[in-house]
Amino acid sequence: MVEGAKKGGIKEYAGGWITEREGTEVPGFLKLAFPVIAVCCIAYIFIYLNGETTNTDRGVLVQKLNEVTQSSNGFMYLVGALAALFAVIVVTFTLRKSH
Repeated sequence: MVEGAKKGGIKEYAGGWITEREGTEVPGFLKLAFPVIAVCCIAYIFIYLNGETTNTDRGVLVQKLNEVTQSSNGFMYLVGALAALFAVIVVTFTLRKSH
């Protein structure tokens, strides 16, 4: 992203589609959104580790697919751990004071 011209303390990004007043802090609800979204995504990874096996319509098909493909729980736990690490980094970056 290329920063646009500064006009009276207002920065323009994306060709003027996004404007920002210089020196303003990120709103609290946006800072709260990052950890909430991260926790929901990580929970989704672990809840549906082997697919949606309890679904009444396609649960049996998912169970059969898991039998044939032999899902790797270890790999999925690694993916979940990497997602958790990424979430910690993003939340740490988000919650610190902006310049």
